[in-house]
Amino acid sequence: MKRDIREFFTALSVLRISRTGKVAIWATVGSMLFLATAQQSAYGLDFPMTTRLALPDSKNLTVSNNPPAASLASQMSEMAVVAGISQQVEMAREMMGAKKVAKAIMNTDYQWGDDQYACLNKLWTKESHWNYKAHNYRSGAHGIAQALPAVKMEVISSDWRTNPVTQIQWGLRYIDLRYDDPCTAWAKWRSHRYY
Repeated sequence: MKRDIREFFTALSVLRISRTGKVAIWATVGSMLFLATAQQSAYGLDFPMTTRLALPDSKNLTVSNNPPAASLASQMSEMAVVAGISQQVEMAREMMGAKKVAKAIMNTDYQWGDDQYACLNKLWTKESHWNYKAHNYRSGAHGIAQALPAVKMEVISSDWRTNPVTQIQWGLRYIDLRYDDPCTAWAKWRSHRYY
């Protein structure tokens, strides 16, 4: 590392650059060094450099070389769940992916069939074209289901602005609680232009 830095400065000193050019280069180098040391991290998150482990004082502690299999299995299971959810969120950012995610949630959580999905597809195509970033500036409605006010989606999760799966889950829950099924909500939309 030190050798690389030394080579960099040696190469920099050999270059024939005007006085103003040198000032600009050194100002850039200085500002980069400042930013590298002043910022906590690239995203402003503060991660500890060391970890402390506090163990209780006890005479009955034993040392085992065998890793706890149950703990490892549960951690791997949790990681698989997180990976599946992340994949679902990324897929739902596109219209076709959002439709697939909504259909899967409808089937597993509400036992609604293809006829209900057809109504939901028509409804949310009219409302937002399945765009999780859709926002009605006149009314303030937001997301795939056009929640009004949008903060209602915090019932599901606080990431409703950026997570299309949260919006889909909220929209399906809203339809279930208010209309019982998507076809009834679609009938309401056809007669009133809102649901």
